[in-house]
Amino acid sequence: MKNTLFAVLICVFLITSCAKDNPPDPFAIGKNHVGLLTDSTQVKELDAIFSNDSVVRYIAGDEFIGSVNTIEVFEKNGNKLLDLSPEEALDSTSVISSVRIIDERYKTEKDISALSTFKDIKEAYKISKVDNLINVIVVSVNEINASFTIDKKELPASMRFDMDMAIDPIQIPEKAKIKYFMVHW
Repeated sequence: MKNTLFAVLICVFLITSCAKDNPPDPFAIGKNHVGLLTDSTQVKELDAIFSNDSVVRYIAGDEFIGSVNTIEVFEKNGNKLLDLSPEEALDSTSVISSVRIIDERYKTEKDISALSTFKDIKEAYKISKVDNLINVIVVSVNEINASFTIDKKELPASMRFDMDMAIDPIQIPEKAKIKYFMVHW
């Protein structure tokens, strides 16, 4: 009986000591998170989340204007990581509504990053919509709540100037580079 109890205690000890929680990947992008940010992260939590980095908040004049202020996140070495947009300006309890991915280390589970091309996006995800704007097109992927902005300079000349043209994903060159990569909540 003593040997059985001793063996059970050793097994419990080994299981609990080996069961380490893997910390979340600080550069992983999912539908409801970007690194350690989630769709419910409040502005007041940013300093704790990015404790090893620099969080820069700009106050754009009068608080009565109510414009949304972009919050920038830099590594201590000066490399820019992200641009964050809160839902409400100058409100520390406001949640982050969109994240612009700057650093190429941020990747989706299907390896899409700020360095990806349209071909990479098309092969990894279903394109939900393509919006034709003045100087850019915006490719939306609802599966990960993301939008990818591509400069019209990446498109054939016949598609650059007609804003009324409906652009089909098959018309976009595969080698077109991403100008901006955004995740929206």
